[in-house]
Amino acid sequence: MTTIAVFGSWASMPSADTLRAALPDDRIVAVQGEELGGAAEADAAFGGFSPERLRGVLAGSPKLRWVHTFSAGVDRHVPELAKYQNVLLTNNSGAYDAPIAEHVIAMIFAAAKRVPEHLAAQGRHEWQREVPHAEVRDTTLVVLGMGSIGGELARLAAGVGMRVIAVRRDATRPAQGVDRVVPPERFAEVAREADYLAVTAALTPQTRGMVSADILRVLKPTAWVINIARGPIVDEAALIAALREKRIGGAALDVFETEPLPADSPLWAFENAILTPHISNSSPRVRERSLTLVTENVRRFKAGEPLLNVVDRSIGY
Repeated sequence: MTTIAVFGSWASMPSADTLRAALPDDRIVAVQGEELGGAAEADAAFGGFSPERLRGVLAGSPKLRWVHTFSAGVDRHVPELAKYQNVLLTNNSGAYDAPIAEHVIAMIFAAAKRVPEHLAAQGRHEWQREVPHAEVRDTTLVVLGMGSIGGELARLAAGVGMRVIAVRRDATRPAQGVDRVVPPERFAEVAREADYLAVTAALTPQTRGMVSADILRVLKPTAWVINIARGPIVDEAALIAALREKRIGGAALDVFETEPLPADSPLWAFENAILTPHISNSSPRVRERSLTLVTENVRRFKAGEPLLNVVDRSIGY
């Protein structure tokens, strides 16, 4: 029997009981509040972890050999695990591909069809027909980061007739729906071609600030930046300046340097920005995919087999 401590939303009802039903031969300890309780005996810990919570779990659970985060990004987790090399870290990569890729496609169409302007006119009760639309077909999408989310986005974008250029660490690996793959060193070069720049990369020391003032300067004046990854990958101050001066077409942002986005942020007021509250991963099917992943990984963990979605801490994803 494996003892699994569960934190966050999965520790509440009915999620904890759903996990117990899927893993009837294992002990599920739902942890709510600050005290670890039975989690001190855990072999594994599942949850959405703040750095403080993860630090407490690692220090208070001496038998712990595996941490699974129900997040795709692990930038908050890797530093905390630096002293625990014997503890495996897995993430929820794959569970969010469909909703996030669909969200990006929705933002692309919203930008092309000028949905923000039409909604503003609707609010003013104005019959405004002077807003020119664009077609998405035959435009260029540059995808920064070609993990599972970026791969699904490329597939969908190719399906609606977009030309896709991927920026990834290993440019020798092909990807479905991608016309060209380039290494990070050529990011500025391909950014010049972008009608839409989608940020889907993991936050690492290498990607922090990668969408810099210099990158924003080489974008077309009609280009849109779409970020669903992590706020600090984009230089937010430089983006605010580009939006204010209308040097780019606009930005669709689901993530920010500070979350929740402060009420006094200039981003709220820009007509050429679409803001969503870090919710691009929202879907009723995410929990189903997450459950499938963790139950398979529990089976592998007990059988001594390699786990799915093991994070390579040396690269941060």
